[in-house]
Amino acid sequence: MSRTHKLVAVTAFGIEAVTARELIGLGYADAKAFGTGRVGFSGTLVDAMYANLWLRTAERILIEVGRFPADDFDQLFDGVGSLPWEQWISPDAHFPVSGRSVKSTLSSVPAVQRATKKALVERLMNQHRVSALPETGPTYEVEVSLLHDEATLTIDTSSVGLHKRGYRRLVGDAQLRETMAAALVLLSFWEPGRPLLDPFCGSGTIPIEAAMIGRNIAPGLGRSFGFEHWPQVEAKIWDAMKQEASDAIRPSLEHRIIGTDFDSDALSLARKHAELAGVEDDIHFQQRAFADTRAKAEYGCLVTNPPWGERLGFDDEVKRLYESFPTVLKGLPTWSHFILTAFPEFERIVGQAADRRRKLYAANIETTYYQFHGPKPGSEFDRTTSHTHGEDAHDAMPVFGGTNAKADQQAEMFATILRKRARHLRRWPDRGVSCYRLYERDFAEVPFAVDWYEGHLHVAEYERPHERTPTQHADWLDLMMRTACSTLGVEPANAFLKKRGPQRGRREGHGQYERVSDSGKRLVVGEQGLRFEVNLTDYIDTGLFLDHRTTRAMVRERSAGQRVLNLFGYTGAFTVYAAAGDAKTTTTVDLSATYLDWCERNLLLNGFRGAEHELVQADAMTYLQSLDGARTFDLAVVDPPTFSNSKQLDRVWDVHVEHTPMLAKLCEHMVADGLIYFSTNFRKFKPMFPACVDAHEISAQTVPADFRNRKIHRCWVLRVR
Repeated sequence: MSRTHKLVAVTAFGIEAVTARELIGLGYADAKAFGTGRVGFSGTLVDAMYANLWLRTAERILIEVGRFPADDFDQLFDGVGSLPWEQWISPDAHFPVSGRSVKSTLSSVPAVQRATKKALVERLMNQHRVSALPETGPTYEVEVSLLHDEATLTIDTSSVGLHKRGYRRLVGDAQLRETMAAALVLLSFWEPGRPLLDPFCGSGTIPIEAAMIGRNIAPGLGRSFGFEHWPQVEAKIWDAMKQEASDAIRPSLEHRIIGTDFDSDALSLARKHAELAGVEDDIHFQQRAFADTRAKAEYGCLVTNPPWGERLGFDDEVKRLYESFPTVLKGLPTWSHFILTAFPEFERIVGQAADRRRKLYAANIETTYYQFHGPKPGSEFDRTTSHTHGEDAHDAMPVFGGTNAKADQQAEMFATILRKRARHLRRWPDRGVSCYRLYERDFAEVPFAVDWYEGHLHVAEYERPHERTPTQHADWLDLMMRTACSTLGVEPANAFLKKRGPQRGRREGHGQYERVSDSGKRLVVGEQGLRFEVNLTDYIDTGLFLDHRTTRAMVRERSAGQRVLNLFGYTGAFTVYAAAGDAKTTTTVDLSATYLDWCERNLLLNGFRGAEHELVQADAMTYLQSLDGARTFDLAVVDPPTFSNSKQLDRVWDVHVEHTPMLAKLCEHMVADGLIYFSTNFRKFKPMFPACVDAHEISAQTVPADFRNRKIHRCWVLRVR
């Protein structure tokens, strides 16, 4: 037992370095990882026994009997026969042979095993001077491993794999090996004294392995090993080694480990496994959905192996689960997160790169261990604002979400501008304007448009490059919205944020026909003596374009006794103004029934109920083509979308292409000297008005004073010849 041998710890691919660190920690300074699922070190049979007892991440401990070149069967046979097998294997011993071959000439593993067994038998019979080997005694599992035409012969001291600790006697679905679970814990920042949580604990392997690490429970204490039956092993040495390990167990953990899962059956297994492992008092198992993950403790470690998808199919349900990670985990702002998964493009799904990643093989499936480093314990972290302070503020940022000092500076500037603008516009309601623009990207780093709707805020965010992750940006938006509300004295429930991206296939800057919510926050507001229904939640725009307030007033002044056509009518604000200006008739045309109903409600709000206010659901060009020659209008409003690809149309509307023929057709139904108010929000618009009109641009006069962007729209008065 005192002779020194070359020993090998077999590991899963990817955790060789972890096992090497374990061995060094156990006193084997020469431990070296080879990167092929093997870690070499030197020691006696006693050391092999000790490694079996204490190693948490190794699968087996092998004794190397010999190594030699073998590119043909003669070399293999002679090499095996030259090794001192009789020092290990007695005449009655059972010695099965397993084998493997990687990138070697001798590629047939069964043939390699047969040749090795034959050479073994010949050597043992000669050295023991016997004529038969009954193989009825203790078992010595022999392995022949060929790599690049070099043979390595070993004896397995463990027999049953070291991942079988003895506590997991019941089988659950997709269980992680104990050795891999221990490696995940050892690769994390966790140590006794810090909280640990596994929100997908299943049958409890990660929490149990962590508890065993925390309490210094030798992983091999609850099981037996192949070497125990060898005549070379002195029972008293092995008994003393186990007793020493039992005496080294530490008291219960300061912080109970938390394991949660939605599956009650899996949790029942977990509790039983923890009891068999002797750590039931160190772990609290609780049934809880991942979305409800929370913890009062600070600076903990989340170590988990979430679902990968049924049969690795990565179905939509699992994808949605992964998409929820940032939102859920930002509720643990001081924690670090360690996640093992084979889910493809995990970092893209969660919206940010891990601080470290490690390729590991779990059950022969390639996985990645993503490591997200949270604030260090003791860093100055403000949980209320997810904000860090001090010199180490950058290193102490939460993994998901959080804001920094720069965000505070931006919020302060935003508040200053809002305060100044609100003070400047405070008298506008007395002048009949209770809805107006307060802020329009006045500070480039806060790219918002903020509109005031009688004590309510409608905030549109414009896309702008930044270095924030998606969850950091979400927290940044929360900070800006809190800033706006507190500065302007608005209840948070009355402030609504929307994202305004590039406008493709819809109105640019205006007519967002697509529904973005079903909250239905409607409000009736006043404008220049009239009332309008606005919807602050369900669409990108509210139903009342504030930048056309002045244009609407112009239409009212021109409408007395006129037959008014509102083409692309939207919610009918121009129609209401025309009716208020004593128009003889109004006709509102829009393809959307939703907006025509809205237009009708706006008319009714202002007391206009007569048949003289016609509502037509139709495409503008189709409507014009359907009119007979006798139908004419005195005044028309045309505020078309930039692009439209409505399913109700058999063509795509492009204002550049379509405005000329559409206006030419409109002229056929306008009286001589009739006026057309034409506007667009397309910034690159180049007018090609038909010869039937004289055009005069009035953009400068129609953009209201509360709009800093004087190019919010362009507007012309077209006089029909």
